[in-house]
Amino acid sequence: MEDTAQMKNRPAAPDLLERLARIVGDKHLVTGGDKLRPYTEELRGRYHSECRAVALPAHSAQVAAVVECCAAAGVSIVPQGGNTGTMGGAVAHAGQVILNLARMNRVLEVDPVNYAMRVEAGCILANVQAAAAAHGRFFPLSLGAQGSCQIGGNLATNAGGINVLRYGNTRDLVLGLEAVLADGRIWDGLNSLRKNNTGYDLKNLLVGSEGTLGIITAATLKLFPAPLCRVVALAGLADAAAALALLGRLRDASSDRLSTFELMSDIAVQSAVKHIAGQTDPLRGRHRWYALIVADSTNQEGGDGGQSALRGEMEAGLARAMDDGVLQDAVIADSESQARRLVLLRENIVEAQQFEGGSIKHDVSVPVASVPEFIRRTHAAIKKAMPHARPYPYGHMGDGNIHFNISQPPDMDRQAFLDQWRPMNRLVHEIAHQLGGSFSAEHGVGITKLEEMKRYKDPVSLALYRRIKRALDPGDVLNPGKLNP
Repeated sequence: MEDTAQMKNRPAAPDLLERLARIVGDKHLVTGGDKLRPYTEELRGRYHSECRAVALPAHSAQVAAVVECCAAAGVSIVPQGGNTGTMGGAVAHAGQVILNLARMNRVLEVDPVNYAMRVEAGCILANVQAAAAAHGRFFPLSLGAQGSCQIGGNLATNAGGINVLRYGNTRDLVLGLEAVLADGRIWDGLNSLRKNNTGYDLKNLLVGSEGTLGIITAATLKLFPAPLCRVVALAGLADAAAALALLGRLRDASSDRLSTFELMSDIAVQSAVKHIAGQTDPLRGRHRWYALIVADSTNQEGGDGGQSALRGEMEAGLARAMDDGVLQDAVIADSESQARRLVLLRENIVEAQQFEGGSIKHDVSVPVASVPEFIRRTHAAIKKAMPHARPYPYGHMGDGNIHFNISQPPDMDRQAFLDQWRPMNRLVHEIAHQLGGSFSAEHGVGITKLEEMKRYKDPVSLALYRRIKRALDPGDVLNPGKLNP
């Protein structure tokens, strides 16, 4: 078999595009002009793709045929979902073929008795959620991009979201997969078994592999009972240590029914209030920290599906925390519209940051108990390195995932600030590493964090990654240059 260098240097067959068009159909092979832009423009504008073509297959057999055709021609493939990633994992280079799964968007089956559903990889996440809800079931993965991201991309990156605290990470929501391998074979592992102790767990090898080991074409997902009631609250706090204490208290008070505990700094909240039309701060006065809290339940006690009981538990927990000086203020939504406005406050701080100038992003995790120390140490280190920088932290405190972003100093040139991306990354990632954390909690590695992989991942892990890659994709056909340094 040819090695990777030989394969990359071999010129592509002149009829490659004709062969791809015969596989997917002429109108489903995008080859130039403005039609390429939706597939080649990266979400944040940090990377710009070039590619030979974009193929949009209709089913897994077409995916397999495209892979086999490209491999034979010595052309590598970049698998792509909704193109909403932030780490450059779906960025292509000249000569490569992007394989986008948007046409493979069917819900194949919902099995409410088995609490499972089978979907194609191109299903929009919001449509997956809606299909489960139509059968009285709940799929808990929830992301800001859920109206456009595809479930295959969510699985390939092991995306996180706001419900990890109660329902687990994306990896925990997968029962089975179907995937096309680098040699064009289709692996069918779409079972819905909860117990299957018959060898290596191949699905977990593919989840989080960012399309480097196989192209996920379908998945069997785990469903849950649909929550019958939900309580949404917003709390004002003096510091992150108080937030940590409140998290523990409310988990106890709600019988561990918290699904969301989102921490937001004052600068993030006030930025949303300033820049997003209609956004307000519902608490009295300003607070250094805010926490968005959501609890849900399937308990049907009482005549209102358990709403009064759950609300009573949350009210009591918040009241005790207030009496003990753990929190400074809190409000509980009285209606679904009020609940939506509280949730929007968390969602809007992401959009609002773009109006504050350049932003250097971080997606780190530390043990939950270490979040206050991480925030304290990182804030001090940033102020020492760049005194007028504006730390803009927020994130999923319930699972230890903090987006410790940094906004541009008002009097600093934007590009001069963004030129400090790598030094600021190193500063933040070092502190996370010292606390036993990770430099990538939910966004993946892509091409953005390859240097961090070399610096922080242990050599044995990296060696195993390379062995696995060579075993499954010896020709480096699938998403070369991503994830593995």
